[in-house]
Amino acid sequence: MEISSVAAAVFLPFVLPLCAHVVWTDLAAMRISNRTVLLLAAVFVVIGPFVLPFGTYGWRLLALVVVLLAGMLANALGLFGAGDAKFIAAAAPFIAPGDIRLALMILAVTLATGFVTHRIAKRTALRRLAPNWESWTRARDYPMGLSLGPALVIYLALGALYGT
Repeated sequence: MEISSVAAAVFLPFVLPLCAHVVWTDLAAMRISNRTVLLLAAVFVVIGPFVLPFGTYGWRLLALVVVLLAGMLANALGLFGAGDAKFIAAAAPFIAPGDIRLALMILAVTLATGFVTHRIAKRTALRRLAPNWESWTRARDYPMGLSLGPALVIYLALGALYGT
């Protein structure tokens, strides 16, 4: 992995509770809050200079902006929600450029497992554990936070263990 194991290990404890919150709120309300996305971006902005070389830090901040613009376009085209687009942008600087394919594979796995798990839970007694979640009633929508949050956490955890 291209990500520094030190950077991944330092980011992880700050990112983990934010990603857990994203999962919870997207399941419960089909919403990823601006506050949570801003906090995720702030984690990178504040901690990044201490764990990444200056040039790397700058390029990763640029990635946030580029991915945000692409996400705004994708949202305008109806490909996914605005909260999803903002979360992806805030998560982008945490991903080392050489690890993009790995991060996309992790996302593909969390999307597949999250979708199947959500659809099974929605149609079984598991639904009674949280009967008022909005994600149960949206027939066509999938709470992407259920996959996006874990994908970032898994990437950083792997980076902490196997990074450079």
